[in-house]
Amino acid sequence: MTDFSLSDLERIVADRAGAAPEESWTAKLVAAGQGKAAKKLGEEAVETVIAAIAGDRAPLVSESADLLYHLMVVLKIAGIPLEDVMAELERRTGQSGIAEKASRQSS
Repeated sequence: MTDFSLSDLERIVADRAGAAPEESWTAKLVAAGQGKAAKKLGEEAVETVIAAIAGDRAPLVSESADLLYHLMVVLKIAGIPLEDVMAELERRTGQSGIAEKASRQSS
């Protein structure tokens, strides 16, 4: 088991976002803007789904890592700290997923 966390990834993304775009993929995505980063996130989400359906563990692990990384970049560009996402997840644990989804549909 690794000690590496999403918080660690968030810090790395923040550090690399300030680099020169020609030196860092993260900086290049940030410089390209939210549209490009979000498109990349969508591509990685589709690739993760395909890997999950295929049932092959190694590609699913790899694509999941890509997905989480690109999500951190999109959140960075949007100025949303991981802490906000985690707080929302924590808030949702107080009710069943079915009840939580129903409450969103009535909003």
